[in-house]
Amino acid sequence: MSTFHGTAVAAAIAGKLPFGYPVIPTPSTDPGAVGEAVVVTFTGTPGARIAVQVADPSQLEDGSQDAPLADRLHPIFESAVAVLGAGALGDGEVVDAVDVFTAPGTQVFDLVDADGAVVARAAVRIDGDRASASGQPQRLSRIAGVEMELVVEIGRTRMPVRDVLSLEPGRVVELDRAAGSPADIKLNGRLIGHGTVVVAEGDFAIRVERILDGAEVV
Repeated sequence: MSTFHGTAVAAAIAGKLPFGYPVIPTPSTDPGAVGEAVVVTFTGTPGARIAVQVADPSQLEDGSQDAPLADRLHPIFESAVAVLGAGALGDGEVVDAVDVFTAPGTQVFDLVDADGAVVARAAVRIDGDRASASGQPQRLSRIAGVEMELVVEIGRTRMPVRDVLSLEPGRVVELDRAAGSPADIKLNGRLIGHGTVVVAEGDFAIRVERILDGAEVV
C-alpha cells in the first residue's frame, strides 16, 4: 500500500469538498466509524477503494441539497483519483461506514476545520500499487495546488498533568532527543523523513537529510 498515494487522495478530497471553509486531512486516531458512508471503487494501476463520510451534508455548498449524497460527492471522487492515473471510477454506493473504515489496509483520515472539529472523514485503501516513478510527477501535477501540512518535530515528552499546570516562563522541559539529533519531518501527521534544523535568511528551516523508503515522496 502506498502511504503517500493515500495521503494525496485524502488531501484532494479535503481540497474539493464544497464547504464554505477550508478543511485539513489528518490521520485519524479512531479507525472505527458509525453511520453511513459513500464508497467508490477505482479500477486502475494502482486501484483503490475510497469512502467519504460527511458529518452534516447540509453544510456542503454545492447547490444540490436535494440530490443524493452519492451524486453530490462524485465530482470529489473524480478529483481524488486523478493522482492515481488512468482508470475507471465506479458509481458511488451508500454503505455502512464500519465496513469500509475498518477494512484491512485502509488509511483513515479526519477532515477538520480551523477549530479542529471533524466535519468529514475519508477512508482510502490503495490496491495493486505498481505505479512507476516516471509516471508519478505527471499524475501528482493534477493535485499540485492542494496544500498539505508539513511539520518538523525536534522532540517530545510526556508529563503528568500536575507538571503541565505548574509550567511557567523560564521553565526548561527536556525532550526525548539529544542535542544534534535529526528532526522528524511529518506530512499530514505521518513521518516521511529526517533533517537538520538550520537558519535561512533569519528564519528557521529544515535541511532534508533522508526520506524514508516507505514514504514514496517524489
